[in-house]
Amino acid sequence: MKYFQERRKVHNKMQPASAKWYDRRDYVFIEFCVEDSKDVQVKFEKAKFDFSCLGGTDNIKHLNEIDLFEAIEQKDSKHRRTDRSVLCRLRKADPGKSWPRLTKDKAKLNWLSVDFNNWKDWENDSEEELSNFDNLSEMMNTMGGEDELADVDGGDDDSADSDDEKMPDLE
Repeated sequence: MKYFQERRKVHNKMQPASAKWYDRRDYVFIEFCVEDSKDVQVKFEKAKFDFSCLGGTDNIKHLNEIDLFEAIEQKDSKHRRTDRSVLCRLRKADPGKSWPRLTKDKAKLNWLSVDFNNWKDWENDSEEELSNFDNLSEMMNTMGGEDELADVDGGDDDSADSDDEKMPDLE
């Protein structure tokens, strides 16, 4: 009986929700992977972010407190709950500045990981890369029309093929 009482005490304590994050030019996204979340509380502060909820059929209490790498715009930061997770969008106070990590300290948090499926190395979207795209678009636009394609297909060749029979007139 004592075992179950101790287990119930541990079960009622708050534990961090597992989360994935990724960086974009103007926002940082954090997804808390909590199924069937209830009583979701999200508090955006200038350099801190708090998340709490009850999750799953066991109503496990989750609490995550994060001292952020940089400041955010509290008014422009939002969250959205789904059946499988809670996605938070933090608006950077200094857009265009890359965040190498989510937290102020370099500590490794066992509940936090990088969302590599959504990660984009946007820092390297330089003027050079954008101009290369423009050059490619320009090249595609200046490529020849049907006349040049006909040359590639042998369109000037007047020799008869076996399938070049005259089509019968429609009645």
